[in-house]
Amino acid sequence: MSLRNQFEEKTKDPAVQKMLGIASEQEIETVWDRYENMLPQCGFGETGLCCRHCLQGPCRINPFEEGQETGICGATADVMVARGLDRAIAAGTAAHSGHAKHLAHTLLKMATGEAKDYKITDAVKLNKVANRLGIAVDNREEKEIALDVARAALADFNEKETPVLWAAGVVTPGRVKVLSDLGLVPKGIDHEVSEIMHRTLYGVDADPVNLLLGGLRCGVADLAGCYMGTDLADILFGTPTPLASEANLGTLKPDHVNIALHGHNPVLSEIIVKVAQDMKDEAAKAGAAGINIVGICCTGNELMERHGIPSCTHSVSQEMALLTGAVDAMIVDYQCIMPSIASVAECMGSKIITTMDICKISGADHIAVKEETAAENAKQAISSAISIFQTRKNRNCRIPDITNKVIAGFSTESIIAALSKLDAQDPLKPLVDNIKAGNIRGVCLFAGCNNVKIPQDTNYIQMAERLLKENVLVLATGCGAGSLMRHDFLDPSKTKERCGEGLFAVLNAIGEANGLGGPLPPVLHLGSCVDNSRAVEITVALANYLGVDIDQLPVVASAPEATSEKAISIGCYAVAAGLPTHVGVMIPVTGSALVTSVLTEKVKELTGGYFIVDPDPQSAADKLISAIDERRKGLGL
Repeated sequence: MSLRNQFEEKTKDPAVQKMLGIASEQEIETVWDRYENMLPQCGFGETGLCCRHCLQGPCRINPFEEGQETGICGATADVMVARGLDRAIAAGTAAHSGHAKHLAHTLLKMATGEAKDYKITDAVKLNKVANRLGIAVDNREEKEIALDVARAALADFNEKETPVLWAAGVVTPGRVKVLSDLGLVPKGIDHEVSEIMHRTLYGVDADPVNLLLGGLRCGVADLAGCYMGTDLADILFGTPTPLASEANLGTLKPDHVNIALHGHNPVLSEIIVKVAQDMKDEAAKAGAAGINIVGICCTGNELMERHGIPSCTHSVSQEMALLTGAVDAMIVDYQCIMPSIASVAECMGSKIITTMDICKISGADHIAVKEETAAENAKQAISSAISIFQTRKNRNCRIPDITNKVIAGFSTESIIAALSKLDAQDPLKPLVDNIKAGNIRGVCLFAGCNNVKIPQDTNYIQMAERLLKENVLVLATGCGAGSLMRHDFLDPSKTKERCGEGLFAVLNAIGEANGLGGPLPPVLHLGSCVDNSRAVEITVALANYLGVDIDQLPVVASAPEATSEKAISIGCYAVAAGLPTHVGVMIPVTGSALVTSVLTEKVKELTGGYFIVDPDPQSAADKLISAIDERRKGLGL
């Protein structure tokens, strides 16, 4: 087998293939090497039948019904699997809501004058959110309104008598009733995470169905955290509008100070971008042609959708950026950051700079970034990158000459604005009319990560190709958007060849009406992981327009290469919202026939949504199309 074929089995991105060759030459270990060294992986763990929740274990139950049928405490396979799944949901919810809480504190400090480096960038979005929350806006200063919004956000984290505002206030009235009747409206975001940890403790909840319902309620709390994170980021940093950018490793520049911003929260990265503009002279004195900022993972998506800053790479291939030798500093905040980057950076003469107290890495430098001193901290981090450039500037870099054109920044507001060019009085009407006519067969949201078990991007590519040809409108967030942008799915010049005739006609009409001289891109980039809330907002708007609930719409979701527990919590709120939701990696639940049945079948009777677990991208696409057609039929379309 040739080296090229070997690398094609690991990733479909030609830039990453080149970097894997360099890693092999230099004997630098990557995530793919560590995965191969871990094989075979524990079969008990993969099916969810390994419990380590007390000190009497770990306990294992044989999935083939041979030997012990319960754990030491008497927990059955069903209980063991449900507890493990619940803890994954709680972890994902904690991550997204921690992101939102960080933004809420920043908004609060901005409003009280403690964080002077931040401001209200979108006052219209501030008023929109305040109105939804029942906060008065007339004849009030922006900072007064922002203070009340921040306090309302922070109040949603604690247990209270009233429902979580960012959950009950963002779905259809019919969905509120469904969730209320099932006891799935969260009492507080942090409360739900805490309760999951309590009920999955040794000797607490041992009813697998009750455990799963608790997990779904925690999933709805995750929706609240995501929605809040999107709202507050838009208020502070601006609501995205479509703009042009680029993706892939070719966005690095050998003669520039290259700073890669990696993680998930724009609180830091927005300030880095701002301060970097003021430090160009310092970079020039060091011999650099400028400061080149690129994004990795969801921090990259946040910067791309608001500023057009290129996304260098995503998820499983984050080490590849360092292997180019061109990254002077990778500045990280939190989530999806592999500890291995510190070792790779050391090999390549680069620097990893951690910035958050909850995310430190052995071997990395740490600069504690505080909202009150954000600009000062950013300057310190950028100065470190400039110093590294001075030692690196005469060394050869090995940057793949591969870039992909990207149009990003499709917020709900920008989509409505684009549709208004077709019908100013009733902007949703053209979209709904084309769904009714079949030009848009349905809508699919791609979300989630890359997983080293799957050749990188394979499932995204195959599923998107199929769905677009079947006239399914495709939206994307997070590293799912990253996968598709690296293969030209966000390039308008590819829309005609990628899409079916009906879908192309719609995307072309919208593009022409907005003065683009051509179509929108095949896939619409909605932003980062938390911005899955934008897809929910669009779905709710369509449901309310048609006078139906979400579970009746021809809308589906998919995480074809899921990795993080965040993908599980997102999937749970999609199912709670009423959507058929595909996962392309086996969730560790197959050790329980009951849990598997509840998630893939029985929950449909409760919420209308359900999981489709299928690692085969073509088969998964077929199932999503069938789900779309079933719902079209239910609507009489």
